[in-house]
Order: sequence, then structure tokens, then C-alpha cells
Amino acid sequence: MLAGLTGAVIVLPQCVAFATLAGMPVEYGLYCAMLPAIVAALYGSSWHLVSGPTNAISIVLFAALSPLAQPGSAPYVQLALTVTLLCGVMQLGMGIARLGALVNLISHTVIVGFMAAAAVVIANAQLRTFFGVDLPRGASLIQTWRAFLPTLDEINPYVTAVALVTLVTAIAIRRVRPRWPYMIFALIVGGFATWVFDLSSVRDTGISTVGGLPASLPPFSWPVVSIDALRETAVIAFAITILGLTEAVSIARSIALRSGQRIDSNQEFVGQGLSNIAGAFFSSYASSGSFNRSGVNYDAGARTPLAAAFSAGLLLLILFAVAPLAAYLPHAAMAAVLLIVAWGLIDLREIRKILRTSRSETAVLALTFFSGVLVSLEFCIVAGVMLSLLLYLNRTTHPVLTLLAPSDLGGNRRDARLQRRKDCPRLAIVRLNGSLFYGAVEHVRNGLHAITDEAHGRPKHLLLVGDAINFIDLAGTHLLQDEAARLARRGGALHLVRVKPSVHALLERTGALATIGAAQIHDTAKEALGAIYRTFESSECADCPLRAANALALTLPGQTGADGPRAGCPDDPL
Repeated sequence: MLAGLTGAVIVLPQCVAFATLAGMPVEYGLYCAMLPAIVAALYGSSWHLVSGPTNAISIVLFAALSPLAQPGSAPYVQLALTVTLLCGVMQLGMGIARLGALVNLISHTVIVGFMAAAAVVIANAQLRTFFGVDLPRGASLIQTWRAFLPTLDEINPYVTAVALVTLVTAIAIRRVRPRWPYMIFALIVGGFATWVFDLSSVRDTGISTVGGLPASLPPFSWPVVSIDALRETAVIAFAITILGLTEAVSIARSIALRSGQRIDSNQEFVGQGLSNIAGAFFSSYASSGSFNRSGVNYDAGARTPLAAAFSAGLLLLILFAVAPLAAYLPHAAMAAVLLIVAWGLIDLREIRKILRTSRSETAVLALTFFSGVLVSLEFCIVAGVMLSLLLYLNRTTHPVLTLLAPSDLGGNRRDARLQRRKDCPRLAIVRLNGSLFYGAVEHVRNGLHAITDEAHGRPKHLLLVGDAINFIDLAGTHLLQDEAARLARRGGALHLVRVKPSVHALLERTGALATIGAAQIHDTAKEALGAIYRTFESSECADCPLRAANALALTLPGQTGADGPRAGCPDDPL
């Protein structure tokens, strides 16, 4: 109960802010933190996840629905309820179908880019309220600034002053007393500034307020379920479904790392789906897990999902006490708080890390961010995921072929791709670092041909080190058969060493093992090199500098070492 009380105090200003951000009446944000939070807590798997309105879903909802209806209007609310119902049905269906692993396809980089784009969209949407100018709602970034710049001389000084006072107060309290509910104090200061301006001004200040909140239980609502509504909202609902599930599961997992709990993603899908279905019929818009409220819930000592349920019930009691005070809450102060929220979405540390470490991840970050800012937030997630998958497929279809030398005993094995070592001219030793499936076959074939061409002395024998081949399919077995036949025509052979049992079993089932030859499959490098070099003529190796340096330690036909016949080669020559 104590953890629930703490959560109820924290969530109150956030609900008001997020509902404003979503273009919904303020009370819908409060209702969103009640019944949906209870259902998600009782039917999900996390002990500490607290669901309700979130900044990401709120801004996506606003950006997607504002072109379809006037924010805050009855048609807008009806469309939002329809989106919520569709989200719940999709999430529940994915949970029942046990598709929880799908959220793993959305990389951390995509989330970082999306959050940064959402921050820009949030700030862009608050320009009209922060400065008190008339700007079109739901316009793109470029359209908004084109309309804003000519209105600089129309900025309302009273509205801007209230917003700046609220913004400075929130920043100061957050830095000096980070544990204090800075949003509440900043909104109180903003409301006080509005009162002072109204008393001292001889004319209308133009500062609008939220108005009184209804102190009541969430009323029953009915989403619009028609062909036209479903057609308009299906894509929006799908984007919010994926976003909401990603938020909920990632937050639940991050809290579980601290609590030692194991999270069931499929059960979280079910909990989120049921919560949104319930919310659609009780005046709530789409909800998901909140990192801030979940973290506060855990730190406050919550041990079971009942903490989130208590938080929702206590929020209702607090609402009855503070509902009349909302009449003095200025919209400009809300805009200032939302700018603080937007700034908190930008993870500069992770962005710098991504920019420093990986070009491919930088490309994913850039595409996600710019498509979210310039196109739409619901599209940027899809774009980021698609590019991530394309880059992953590009990596898996181009596995690295690393040349090894039998003389490289304990040296650096990480040779450059296809770089020829001073090695035995009759034998090429290659490690394939990746799976051998249909998408990688042509790349591997070209690489092996390049290694065994005229430029490298046309070695007749090829030893393929298979300890990094985790998967092989039918196309991969055909490639190995073709290589074995090609080398046999040269008078050589294809040898495999350290292949995994699953790979060996597939070679046997497909008949590829008979073509390659069971004797050509070796367990150790010592066994493989010994078998290969014993097929050479003694005269071929008499003047070999590798043998002169005693690097091979092999018994060649007709030769005996000082201590008698020397069997095999060193234990781990590869």
C-alpha cells in the first residue's frame, strides 16, 4: 500500500501531461492509470511493472490521429478508443499465439532513435502552447516551423512567462532535489504565476487553463467498430501494439534484473492486451508499461503486483481531493513540463556510443530518427526494424572466410579475409565463421574459389574448419558436395574438421557424407593434417621451408625422426 501511495502521487501530474500530449481530455489520462493498470498487474507476469499512459504512445497517438480529427473532440476520442480496442485484441492474440519473442526483433538502437524522434515531435507540438501563438495542429516539423517563424511578433509574453517560470522551476528542483516530485511543484509554481499575472494585469492575459477535472469513476465508453473506423485505425493500432509491447517487456525485464525475477513475455502480452481491451470500454486510451512509475514502484518497496493495483485505487481517492484545483492549471505550464519529458527521452550517452562503435547501427539510428521526425512515428519503428533485419541478413549471408596456416602455432589466428599466408602450397586451410545456408552459399563458393585459384598456387586439398558452422541447410550440403567433386578432379580432396554433431547428422541424412567421404571428416586438427600430408609424395615436401623450420612435426612417407616415426602434428595447429 505504501508503494502504491507513492506511485499514485507520482502518476497524477504525468497522467495530466500525457493526456494533453495525446490530444485527449485530461481525465482520460487519469482513467488510463486506473483500470488498465489493475488488469495489467494482475494478468501480467511482472511483479513490479506499472502500466498506464506513456509519453511514447501518447505522442504516436496524437501524431497519427490529429490528421483524422480535431484533438480533444468527440470523433477524436472515439477513434482513440477504437485504436485502444484494436491494440488490446492484437496484443492478446499475440500472447495467446506465444509470439513474445517478436519484441526481440526491435533492437535497442531502434528504440533509442524512436525516443529521440518522439522528443522532437513532442517539442514541436508544444510550440503553440508554450508561446501562445496560433499554429496548425498535427502539422509536420517543417510545416510547423514555417508557420511559427512569421508569428514571432505575436508571441504572448504572459503565456511565455508562465511556461518559462514552470520550466526553470522544474529544472532547478530536478537538479537540487532529484527525489522530489518536480512536476507537481513546477505545476504549482506555474499556476501561482498565472494567478499573479491575472491579478496584476489590466487586460486579458490570454493564459488558458485545463479546467476542473471530473472526480468520478471511469465512465463506460463504447469504441466505434465500423469498416471505416477500422480501416483508418488498423495501421495506427498495429504500430502502437508493437511499441506498447516493446515498452512493457523491456521495462519488465530491466526491473527483473534487479529483483531476480524471470519474465514471461507471452504472459506480458496477455496482460497488456486485456488491460487495453478493458480500457477501451472504460474511457482509457492505449496504455503500456512506464519505466518511471515501475522504477519508483520497485524502489518504494513493492513486492507483488498488488502495489500497482493499490496505486490505481489510491489515485482515485487523490483525484477526488485535487480535482477542483485543476481549474487553475495553465496549459503553458503543461507545455513546459512536456518539454522536460521530451528532453528526458533523448539518451545522449547511448547515441554517442552508437555513433562511435558501429556504422550499421548508426545507419539504423539515423533512419529511425529522421523518418520519425520527417514522416511519422508509427512508420519509423517499421523502417528501423526493416533496416536492422536487412543489415543482419547482409552479415549472415557474407560469413568471413579466414585463412589459417599449419605453421601458425599459437600466433594470431584472426587473419584478414582471404589473405594468403605463407603456407603449404598444396593445402588451403579455411575457417568458415558463420552458418552455411542458402543465402550464404554463393558468397562462400566465390570465396573458396578465390582461395584455390591460380593466384594462390591452385592447392589441390582444402581443409574446412567447421567449429563455427552452427547451422547448415540443403543448399549448404550441395555446396560441399560440389567442392568435393571439384577438388577430386584436381587430384585432391575436401576435408572437414571439428564439425558440429548437427552438421554431421545432416550431411549423413542428405547423402553428402558419401560424396565427400567419411574418411575426410576429422575430429581434430592433428588427425586432419596428418591424414592430408601422408597423401603427399616425399619429394614434394623435401625442400619445404615449413618442414625445415620443424613447424609441421609430421611423419612423411619413408621418413623417421630422431626418436622414431613421428605421428601426426601438434595438438592444436589451427
